[in-house]
Amino acid sequence: MAGHSQFKNIMYRKGAQDKKRAKVFTKIIRELTTAARTGLPDPAANPRLRAAVLAARQANMPKDTVDRAIKRGSGSGADEAYDEVRYEGYGPGRTAIIVEALTDNRNRTASEIRAAFTKAGGALGETNSVSFMFERVGEIAYPAAAAGADEMFEAVIEAGAENFDSDDEQHLVTTAPEDFNTVRDALENRFGPADSARLTWRPKTTAPIGEDSAETLFKLLETLEDSDDVQNVYANFEVAEDVMARLGA
Repeated sequence: MAGHSQFKNIMYRKGAQDKKRAKVFTKIIRELTTAARTGLPDPAANPRLRAAVLAARQANMPKDTVDRAIKRGSGSGADEAYDEVRYEGYGPGRTAIIVEALTDNRNRTASEIRAAFTKAGGALGETNSVSFMFERVGEIAYPAAAAGADEMFEAVIEAGAENFDSDDEQHLVTTAPEDFNTVRDALENRFGPADSARLTWRPKTTAPIGEDSAETLFKLLETLEDSDDVQNVYANFEVAEDVMARLGA
């Protein structure tokens, strides 16, 4: 089980589905507001906003809540402005971690994230201190029922994607960042909205860690994701299946 297994869902997220809906909504509302502020308030003309609306729909967010967030973002209220910040550092077992945040108080967020790393025996580094160990890619996921593997593969090739993986549960398409919007739009025109479509950080290599380090690392990742300011967390760990089974028991 590797830290970059996005569409199969990492086991450290086992408690994420049980978190209060309000916390999930807070993160999505921030993304909706920021996407509307940094682009057009029309999802059809704003790829980032369209992805945020999709995430809101999957979280069963009421439509009026989505609309209010978009309106706030497209207005001039300074209180709805969030800074996009990326933090990088090392966690237990020298695992590389990237944290993406949307915050209205950089000092508060940096302090919280630094404290979380320190408590776990890790260290928060400078920008680009670990990102060279990752590559920026677009990932588009469809359920297996959306199309047969052959049909999806044909569409992926025509759209200009870089890679395609398929199993009994899901199709996962990988693109270069600059091709992400084009590929996603081509697939949406043929198969409808994807389950998920986003730019992500994918590790170039993974760091194998033992049970003790894994347990501490998972607590760190859960602490980071529990922050309202944190939108995404990426790590390059790899843990043996038997260790994952014991930790998940």
